[in-house]
Amino acid sequence: MTVVGPFGVSVRDQALEADLQTGLTAVEAGLVEATKSDVPFLNDTAQHLVRAGGKRFRPLLVMLAAQFGDPHAPGVVPSAVVVELTHLATLYHDDVMDEAEVRRGVPSANARWDNSVAVLTGDFLFSRASGIVAGLGPDAVRIQAEAFERLVTGQILETAGPRPGDDPVDHHLEVIAGKTGSLIAVSGRFGALLSGADEATVHILTQFGERIGMAFQLADDVLDITGDPHESGKTPGTDLREGIDTLTVLRLRQQAAEGGSPQDRELVALLDSDLSDDARHAEALAGLRAHPTLASARADALRYAASAREALAPLPDIPAKAALAGLCDAVADRTV
Repeated sequence: MTVVGPFGVSVRDQALEADLQTGLTAVEAGLVEATKSDVPFLNDTAQHLVRAGGKRFRPLLVMLAAQFGDPHAPGVVPSAVVVELTHLATLYHDDVMDEAEVRRGVPSANARWDNSVAVLTGDFLFSRASGIVAGLGPDAVRIQAEAFERLVTGQILETAGPRPGDDPVDHHLEVIAGKTGSLIAVSGRFGALLSGADEATVHILTQFGERIGMAFQLADDVLDITGDPHESGKTPGTDLREGIDTLTVLRLRQQAAEGGSPQDRELVALLDSDLSDDARHAEALAGLRAHPTLASARADALRYAASAREALAPLPDIPAKAALAGLCDAVADRTV
């Protein structure tokens, strides 16, 4: 058994391992090349997060999906660069919106420089991703545009919040589907499509990407409460400081409103207070870590991971299928 890539998927086939390592190395080189600029300052800002590393979850999914066609087809690596560039661009923008100070274990771009630099750098990365996808044909351009629309819509839905009468949990899941599921679904779709896999396989791997993307983000939400900043590279409780209610908090609010305990209501009141105060923030995190709704959020992440695994059933039993199932395990393990 070999662990491949920063995300740590287990691979039990030497030929698949070699393909993945070669592909991810080519993606890394492609990311560095795509973020180069003749303007030295822009070169520094654009490569800031590339050089900080990351899980490269989306490129890994592209490479695994491509195993169901020709993994060496010329569009596979560029498409993986496209999805990771797009993801990186959203991180620059997210950190501005969240006022985050750390990303991937290094100062965020907005903290190191300022908000304007971070926003413009994200725009630069979007433009570079657009240039690369244009070379992959009109279908790829359309797929990328649709995913980008879903991604932005998800962010706007999160910013606007649920409308009166909307179920906050359903709204949150819709936000996640747009912000995270859309691009991870495209990773599976690009890998299958650009490797020449048949239409049914492309559909299956798109659905797999959507479902594991949901699991991935729900696990991330759990880690925002439980995570170690030295391991995750992110400051825990960022969503709390920004007043963003993840599934744990949403279920706590529902429980408190529907006859929960006095302790539930006290914790909700604490969450609604000024969490820019470090002591209150730490107390809120401790309260959520001890609350049963955290286990409920973990269960939701596991449910989506299991659904992703089920989607794989019709695929042929090649080593890449087992590796994709291993991705489901890896996502689930992040919630522990």
